[in-house]
Amino acid sequence: MKKILSTLFLATGLLLSAQVGIKTEAPQAKLDVNGDVNFRNKIAVFDANNSVYQGSNDQLLVSQGEGLPPAWKSLRIPEYEANKFYLIYNNSFSDKVGTTFANSDDSSITYGGRGAAFTKGKDYSTFTKFKKIDGLSQTISVFSTESKAYFLFETVVHASFAAVGSGTNPQDSSIDYACGIFVDNKLVNLRQRNIKANNASFPFITHTQIGIVENLSKGDHSVSVACTRLGSYDASGISLAIGTNASGATNINSFIAQSSLKVDVYEVPQTFNSVIN
Repeated sequence: MKKILSTLFLATGLLLSAQVGIKTEAPQAKLDVNGDVNFRNKIAVFDANNSVYQGSNDQLLVSQGEGLPPAWKSLRIPEYEANKFYLIYNNSFSDKVGTTFANSDDSSITYGGRGAAFTKGKDYSTFTKFKKIDGLSQTISVFSTESKAYFLFETVVHASFAAVGSGTNPQDSSIDYACGIFVDNKLVNLRQRNIKANNASFPFITHTQIGIVENLSKGDHSVSVACTRLGSYDASGISLAIGTNASGATNINSFIAQSSLKVDVYEVPQTFNSVIN
């Protein structure tokens, strides 16, 4: 009889207090265990749909913070091999504004002096009469000290030449130009090309170049593309447009002529995001 009464009193006390303490006289939750806990069967929690959910195979029960129920989460464990490069960052950018050059924008660098003037690592501030394509000036992120960043730049170069043989336009009229890719305002790649007058008015060419830079420091870096008009040959009064259409032209528009820059950064991983998904 005493055992029955004791059991009844204990059950009544639990119902009244709504908190159970094991090895503690001051429980801080509905069930407060001061010691080790062994589970011999399933563990289930309520999910977002208020349904009892036991989780999937290999999931972890993770806290969502104070006042929120725990949730089952999966581990995301990347399979990386040591000393191998992986694509960690990639993005692409475009610009429809471009830039234009008149005769007066011809570079002061002589034809024979271009090799000495355009060297890797030179600062953008030393390149006079270069103009940046604003929409391609962006920030990229590097997470490892071992990296290779690849840059693919493409644009359309358009000139306001009249058709060869019309008016005073001689057959060998042409314009030299150059475009460079800069990281943190330092030159990492440059290409020179020439656009010539031909049998059609307002000729244009597609310009593509690829640059690479290795082992940038960890963190954010600025990337930009800038171009210049190097020299003109029997091209007085001819305008040059890069990444946009030349003034008065109707054969292409800014959509066709737009510039794009694709950036891929391959790294030997050293920094990892959270492995819980």
